[in-house]
Amino acid sequence: MSEASVTLNETPAVVKPGRPASAWRTGWKKFSANRFALIGLAVMVFFLLVAFAAPLIAPYNPSKIDMMLPNLPAGSGHHLLGTDELGRDIFSRLVYSSQVSLLVGFTVAFAAVLIGTLIGAISGYFGGFVDTCFMRIVDVMNSIPLLFLNILVLAIFGNKFYYMILVLSLTSWMGVARLVRGTFLQLREMQYVEAAKAIGVTDWGIIFRHLLRNASAPIIVNATLMVGGAILTESALSYLGLGIQIPQTSWGQMLSNSQQFMLIDPMQAVYPGLCILIVVLAVNFIGDGLRDVLDPRQRAMLSPRRLERWRKRFLK
Repeated sequence: MSEASVTLNETPAVVKPGRPASAWRTGWKKFSANRFALIGLAVMVFFLLVAFAAPLIAPYNPSKIDMMLPNLPAGSGHHLLGTDELGRDIFSRLVYSSQVSLLVGFTVAFAAVLIGTLIGAISGYFGGFVDTCFMRIVDVMNSIPLLFLNILVLAIFGNKFYYMILVLSLTSWMGVARLVRGTFLQLREMQYVEAAKAIGVTDWGIIFRHLLRNASAPIIVNATLMVGGAILTESALSYLGLGIQIPQTSWGQMLSNSQQFMLIDPMQAVYPGLCILIVVLAVNFIGDGLRDVLDPRQRAMLSPRRLERWRKRFLK
C-alpha cells in the first residue's frame, strides 16, 4: 500500500469546540480589567461588612456619653480615634454611621430608579399626550432647587428618618426618567417590537419583557451613581441639622457636630469626611466598571506593551 493511500484513508481528527464562556464570566473579565472598578468594589464590600458587623466591631456604644473624657486625641486610652466633645467614642460612631449612610444611599437609589424607570418607560413607549404630561412634570421638578425643596419639606413635616428617605426618593427620579425615555424612544422602533405587536403581545408585555431588558444597562449604571449622590445629599441635610437626629448617627451629622471644634480637634471632621469621600469614589468607580461591562460600544483599551505582545504572538 502506498504512502498516499495511507494518508487518504486516515480519519481526520475531530476538533471539539470549546465551551463558550458564560455571560457572567465574560462580564467579570471586562469588569476586572478596570483596576479602579475592582478597587471600588473591594472598598464597597469592606464598608458593607463593617455596617453589617457594627455591633461586633464597635468597642463602645456610639451614644454613650462620658463627660470626664471629652475631646481626647487619637490613641488615648482605649479610644482608637479619640472622643468627641461629649466623650463619645469616634471610631464607634463612624462604624454605626456607616449603617445609616449606606442604608439611605441604597434605599433612595433603588426607589428613585424604580419610579424613574416606570415613568420613563411609559412616556417613551406610548409618546404623544402621555409623554407630554410626564415630561412637563419632569421639567417642573428640575426647575426647583431640590436641596431647598428637601429642606422645606423636612422643616414642615419633620426630620424623621423615613421622611428623609421618602423626600429624597421623590426628588431624585427625574434624571432616570429622562434616560429611560430616550432609550425607549429608540428601542420602540426596532423590528422585534413590530414582530411582538404582530403576534399579539400586549403593550405592557413589550415594555417589561423586551424593551426594559434591553434598556437595563444604562439604568444599572445610573443606579450605582445615584447611591453616591444620595449619600452626599443625606450628609448635606444632616450637616444642616435636618437629617439624622440623635440618638442615631451618620457621617453628615458627625460633620455637623465637629464644626464647632475645628480649632481644637480638626480630626473630628476629617474622619467622617474621609469616609464619605472614599465611599462616593468607590461607587463611581463601580459605575464606570459596570458601564464597560454592559455597554457593547465600549472597547477594551490595550496598553502599547500589551498590543505589541499580542502582535508578536498572533501576527506571524
